[in-house]
Amino acid sequence: MSSDDVQVIPPALAQRPLLGDDEVGELSRLFAVLANDTRLRILHAIARSDEASVTAIADDVGSSTQSVSNHLQRMADQNIVATRRDGNRIFYRLIDPCVGGVMELGLCLLGHNPICDA
Repeated sequence: MSSDDVQVIPPALAQRPLLGDDEVGELSRLFAVLANDTRLRILHAIARSDEASVTAIADDVGSSTQSVSNHLQRMADQNIVATRRDGNRIFYRLIDPCVGGVMELGLCLLGHNPICDA
C-alpha cells in the first residue's frame, strides 16, 4: 500500500470547525487518562477477555488490586469502562467503542501492527 492510497487526514476532522476550549479540555483529559502504562495494560487485559474482575486484571498486569481499582475509577470517570456486580465481585468491561481503535491506531503509528505495513 503506498502513501497515495491512504488518506492521512480523515475528512470529518478536516471539515470540523477549529476545536474550542471545551473540546480541547475534554480531549486533554481523555488523553491524560490513556497516557499511562498501567491503564493501557488494564484496557488491553479487559479487551482480551471482554470482561474481567479487578483481581484478574491485577494478576494480568502485575499490579495490586488497589492500584488497579484506582486506575479503573479514573477510566470509569471518562466513561471508558463500566461495572457489573456479581455478589462481592465487580467485573469491568469496555463501554467506549473507540478505545480499541485508538489503541490499534497507536500500535499502527508505532509500526507494531501488520495491517499498517506499507
